[in-house]
Amino acid sequence: MADDQGTTGAIRTYPFDPGASVCGVGMQVGPMGAEGPWRGIGTTRRVHRIEFHVLLFFREGPVRHMVDFTEYEMQAGEILWIRPGQVHRFSRTDPYVGTALSMQPGFLPRATVEATGLYRYDRPPRLRPDAAQLAALEDSLAQLQREYLDTTTLPLSLHTTVLRHSLTALLLRVAHLAATSPESGDTAPQQGTTFTRFRDAVEQGFPTNHSVSAYADDLGYSRRTLVRAVRAATGQTPKGFIDRRVILEAKRLLAHTELPVGRIGVAVGFPDAANFSKFFTQHTGATPAGFRADQS
Repeated sequence: MADDQGTTGAIRTYPFDPGASVCGVGMQVGPMGAEGPWRGIGTTRRVHRIEFHVLLFFREGPVRHMVDFTEYEMQAGEILWIRPGQVHRFSRTDPYVGTALSMQPGFLPRATVEATGLYRYDRPPRLRPDAAQLAALEDSLAQLQREYLDTTTLPLSLHTTVLRHSLTALLLRVAHLAATSPESGDTAPQQGTTFTRFRDAVEQGFPTNHSVSAYADDLGYSRRTLVRAVRAATGQTPKGFIDRRVILEAKRLLAHTELPVGRIGVAVGFPDAANFSKFFTQHTGATPAGFRADQS
């Protein structure tokens, strides 16, 4: 609840730190814990956000890790994929043993981002490879780590290019695992540009813009085109997609800060507290105050 955050304001957000990377490249890979690339953040046990992608490859378990209101009990051989903006919390008691991989948004080209589903928030964070998949992933991860640490055999520009290719190879395997997971509910393996542009616009605009027509106009699409693209990619309507994002943010702020309900409503686009309460109750079956009480 809010006292875990240690602030009455916004949830603390950690940016990617290129200075902590070898040669300052846009990714980091190494052991979990205080000595690895996770060192500034992995020691905190408070709820927080990150502004970058993280994959945790566990070699021991169980380890309990919370991501957006779901606590996952991770076992050895499993992977946890945390995406930018997701609220999460490390276990207070369980040791983290394994490898942490983090990457800065923009490090990989757009085509790779789409092919690997880096922003598929509808896919489950926890991934459970079988023995053959895990062996291939471990080989790919080891190759990436070798390339990451090899700073002497190539100039920096080529070193970075090789890292991008090695990272892409690993992420394609992880993405296939995510897309074929029984928990995925994946209805559209291939996403088109229309949906991805809409998704990105909603991520930036949901605190003030809840209008499907406004998003369609801003993106240069007809409303009908937008409806078809979002349904094909998610099975939802554009309005449902927007509302789901608004509710998630409201839940995060209610559970992890002590901001008054009225200020949370304003933060997600409802200047009128009564309208926010009505919207939240319609979508969750609980009032904002009731939901907050249940999280304590």
